[in-house]
Amino acid sequence: MNKMRKLGIDYGDSRVGLAITDELGITVQGLETIHHKGNDKIVLKRLEEIFNQYEIDTIVIGLPINMNGTKSERVEITEKFVHKLKCKFNKVKIEEIDERLTTVAAHRTMNYLNINKNEKRNIVDTISAVYILETYMNKIKNNKN
Repeated sequence: MNKMRKLGIDYGDSRVGLAITDELGITVQGLETIHHKGNDKIVLKRLEEIFNQYEIDTIVIGLPINMNGTKSERVEITEKFVHKLKCKFNKVKIEEIDERLTTVAAHRTMNYLNINKNEKRNIVDTISAVYILETYMNKIKNNKN
């Protein structure tokens, strides 16, 4: 039985949201938000700690593509970060996924749950990472059917 987990990443300018699957790859839960203020070394160091804690075989990172399908400046910045991930975690599969509506969905979820404004800032990235990872997991399930 494969006990490897998948890690979802919502990569942003100053915060990175993380989500992870359970060992069976059935459920996705939010892990944390890393506050890095533009310093990828902080993110990579924390990811290394997470890799030491969990067995992870796949990283799924959201690409912030524009609504019209064009690549934004953020996509280029994210792709540079993906390159760093590939260099550091070269034994792990790295998947990029269109995250166009994840932040919108995350805000909708938080509004539904009546989460206050100050809390939203702290958890929006983590919830977005959950959506990114769930989108990927659903894609895998649909491809198997």
